Amino acid sequence: MEYIDTHIHLYDEAFGTEQDEVIARALAAGVRKMIQPDIDSHERGKMFAISEKYPGILYTMLGLYPGSVDKNWEDEMKEIYCHLDKDIVAIGEIGLDYHYSADTAELQKKALAVQFELASKLNLPVNIHMRDATEDFVKLARQYKHLGLRGNLHAFSGSYETFQTLQQYGDWSVGIGGVLTFKNSKLPEVIRRIPLEKILLETDGPYLSPVPLRGSRNESANVPLIAAKIAEIKEISIEEVAAVTTANAEKLFKI
Repeated sequence: MEYIDTHIHLYDEAFGTEQDEVIARALAAGVRKMIQPDIDSHERGKMFAISEKYPGILYTMLGLYPGSVDKNWEDEMKEIYCHLDKDIVAIGEIGLDYHYSADTAELQKKALAVQFELASKLNLPVNIHMRDATEDFVKLARQYKHLGLRGNLHAFSGSYETFQTLQQYGDWSVGIGGVLTFKNSKLPEVIRRIPLEKILLETDGPYLSPVPLRGSRNESANVPLIAAKIAEIKEISIEEVAAVTTANAEKLFKI
């Protein structure tokens, strides 16, 4: 069985200098490809350096994370434009996040709109971070429906109804990780209803480790635990989960 981790921050300081070991464990677990989301100019150099070391295994996105959006967001966008010659597979991690504060909500929406336009121009999918901002994200998706957006809703925690609504405004998959395994998670009922052809596997490492590893540093080698949980919920084989989600990721990101 082969898997793809569609979201891991290997450049995060939590991994220290252990990236080689983390990648080796992932490969041993059957995780053949891993995609790194971009955050902002402060981490981008490390992200590209790691990916260049593992061609055909590590892939990168390019984008401005909503938590990094402030009054200087346009300067950050100029930095992004300087890297458009790189081999990138998506515009991300982009989106809206009002969890801690909605003070930058208007700036976040402006930055997201610009990056929607960029993704459309480059014919790339988008990787969406959406936290406590569903209503505004749906409004923006509706407004930019004409762009023919496609992508995945990273760390999806919404309802089936939200998933259905967004399909009217683009071609959206959901990124599913460790939260699915949490004791009080509401995701199992949602995932039972979402077609497997719309599901991607991810870790969001070093964050959100699945049960029974919750509380420890997450990494790509844990992807089979998430696949096993999906297989249990949908009452299908883990082999089918691996095959279909891998095909989904390869098709969306063209990797």
